[in-house]
Amino acid sequence: MRSVLWYCTLVGFSIALWPQPKQIELGSSTLWLSPNVQLDYRPRTAPSSDYGAWLWTAVQRMIASPHNTTNPQDGRISSDVLLQSAFERMKHNVLDRGFVPKKFYPRGAQFEPALEDKKLCIERLLIEEYSRHDMGNLERQEKSEAYTIEVSKDGHALIKTASPLGALHALETFAQLFFAHSSSGSYSPYAPLLIKDGPKFEHRGLNLDIARNWISPADVMRTIEAMAACKLNKLHLHATDAQSWPIEIPALPDLAMKGAYSPEQVWRTEDLEAVQLHGEYRGVEVFVEIDLPGHTTSIGNAYPHLVTAKDVPWPEYALEPPSGQLRLNSSEVPPFIDSLLHDLLTRTSRYSSLFHLGGDELNLNAYLLDPTVKSSSHQVLQPLVQAFINHVISVAATHSLTVIMWEEMVLDWNLTLPSDIVVQTWRGSGDDALGAILNRGYKTLFGSNAHWYLDCGHGYFVDPEPSNPDSPIKSPYVDYCTKGI
Repeated sequence: MRSVLWYCTLVGFSIALWPQPKQIELGSSTLWLSPNVQLDYRPRTAPSSDYGAWLWTAVQRMIASPHNTTNPQDGRISSDVLLQSAFERMKHNVLDRGFVPKKFYPRGAQFEPALEDKKLCIERLLIEEYSRHDMGNLERQEKSEAYTIEVSKDGHALIKTASPLGALHALETFAQLFFAHSSSGSYSPYAPLLIKDGPKFEHRGLNLDIARNWISPADVMRTIEAMAACKLNKLHLHATDAQSWPIEIPALPDLAMKGAYSPEQVWRTEDLEAVQLHGEYRGVEVFVEIDLPGHTTSIGNAYPHLVTAKDVPWPEYALEPPSGQLRLNSSEVPPFIDSLLHDLLTRTSRYSSLFHLGGDELNLNAYLLDPTVKSSSHQVLQPLVQAFINHVISVAATHSLTVIMWEEMVLDWNLTLPSDIVVQTWRGSGDDALGAILNRGYKTLFGSNAHWYLDCGHGYFVDPEPSNPDSPIKSPYVDYCTKGI
């Protein structure tokens, strides 16, 4: 450990690895990356206990061809195609982007290797898979994403990993080891080197709200590329909300036609698939949230008979405008949910094993206006919310999806849920919610709005108490996460 720390201290001012790997050992010799560097990918041969995984890899390779790189049934990309694509991206990042690290050194410092020493090159990068059983007592997900990079002083470069996913992370790190020479070529000053890395958390995610503010598929793809560089592996698309319904549902075309901000601000089915596929090529699983049963005003633009408390003064019936929630006891809502989710999840489940059903900020007063309920009593509403969520979970289960939901369904509504549900916390800065949910036995995601919501502390919010002239909160109103402070 001392030698690793010594290396980090010595070269820390001039090494640009992010996130910092678990173990780094760096030398001081220069290697150049050949413009003709080749990939040599060697999938593991299967011991009997790994036969199923090996067989799936073999089947993938048989399915893949230059004209058919994904399995049409489930969207999986063959390992060969996946890693060749990642290898070409690595070459582009190293050889074409031209990053000369002048700012890493004092002004006027001579830090570049002499061009006449441009002799030792990496001509081949070997990626070698080995069994998870050879990786000790690591957790399953850590094993699948862990990797080792070894580069000798004479240019032999090896990546060892248990899965293509680990190799994707390794190639991101490998690219960061190289700099452009101001004259020509790309070099690494760190040979020989050894890097060992793996994730601390299985779910390392980002949540993008594409409903309140339009975000184009192209911008989301650019975000995925940044996530891959940082080894984030889950992109949560908050795809619908009260303000707009920007995703196309062919079985229910009026949702986007009448619920989007404009016809130009709609994600077509091919857009969503392209974004999910873009993520799969980069080790980022893209999954969708349809926020239910609250935050559903935009559904009312197409199907007003399914929504209550729409087009009424919002402060009494919602935490932000516009108000509107799905009716809880209407016989027309379950068939609508069936049509919506079977259309969407049939497509998204090809690329993700997750579905987020929302479940946050349900306003009780809205159900005073619901002709199928006519009550704001928690005691009256709780069994209706339970039945609604049970139905959504059952539909997701037919697509073999793991369901995620916001913390309110557990902490505020005390629902009885399947043990494999994942609960996402978000309210406040403490860990009380996290601990309470973990103590109930659920897997939990932590994403505090007080720390990790990037819009908090920026811009302004609507008047949170417009009907109260004596409110101590005065204009300009700060954003929602600090209002009233």
